[in-house]
Amino acid sequence: MTYAKYTYIYKTTQDCQIQADVYRLPGEAQQPAILWLHGGGLIFGDRTRIRPEQVEQYLAAGYTVVSIDYRLAPETKLQAILEDLKDGYDWVRRQGPALFQIDPDRLAVIGHSAGGYLTLMAGFWVDPRPKALISFYGYGDIAGEWYSRPSPHYCKEPAVSPEVAYQGVGGTAITEGQSDQRWLFYLYCRQQGLWPKEVTGYDPHTEPQAFERFCPIRNITPDYPPTLLLHGDEDTDVPFEQSSQMAASLKQHQIPHQLITMKGFGHGFDVFPDRNGAPIGLKHPQVAEAFEKVLVFLKEHVSN
Repeated sequence: MTYAKYTYIYKTTQDCQIQADVYRLPGEAQQPAILWLHGGGLIFGDRTRIRPEQVEQYLAAGYTVVSIDYRLAPETKLQAILEDLKDGYDWVRRQGPALFQIDPDRLAVIGHSAGGYLTLMAGFWVDPRPKALISFYGYGDIAGEWYSRPSPHYCKEPAVSPEVAYQGVGGTAITEGQSDQRWLFYLYCRQQGLWPKEVTGYDPHTEPQAFERFCPIRNITPDYPPTLLLHGDEDTDVPFEQSSQMAASLKQHQIPHQLITMKGFGHGFDVFPDRNGAPIGLKHPQVAEAFEKVLVFLKEHVSN
């Protein structure tokens, strides 16, 4: 598939310039758009993590894809990261029609893992609200024990010392964090149950009220956008219950939604093989089928 990729600076802060990659097929027709948010625990990763075969699927279905960076923790705390989300969303709506021919009123948000969390935050954090949200193995509660207590899964890994953990972070704000050192910091946070405190600047054990505005599941109202959740039932990073609980709350508020349970899959099921070492990504029949449902959901709530 032949498509164009353009890189823009959508926001400049005192510390850094924050970029967006726009993927678009040739032509002048106005298209609906997808704002895509990468994962990495809000600590590592960048906009280039979007998989090419998924970009092509979205493009073939008639969407322009905008993958944005955002500042990373712990240098930047969650409140400011969410400001980047809002500013990126606003930039797509304001500048997108002229720069890359998108329809600002047909905009979905899609994210994976921590990007899935940010996607669910977009359901009440941005205005006007997106036409649809699609969260791949995201989470609606960042103060629960799964994040605020030591992770049994990650505690099986060799212990990371504080000295090693903090060696790779600190200083000025960054938006592209692919180093092994940042992964070690994330691992340390999960082993110690420190992720919520390091990312938000608040302690969930002594300042629980500070997390009300940071948990999507606590902010669902009847005008929350239609939401599609995809999650592996053997996820050892983000518990499957994070999506099943979101689905239950969406149902309670009568929000159009769907939960796709990826049986036998762990975290990053569209990136890593399943427990049997099956083909990766869209080459796996079950993943391909799930992605078809993603496109159907988009067509129903965004394209029409």
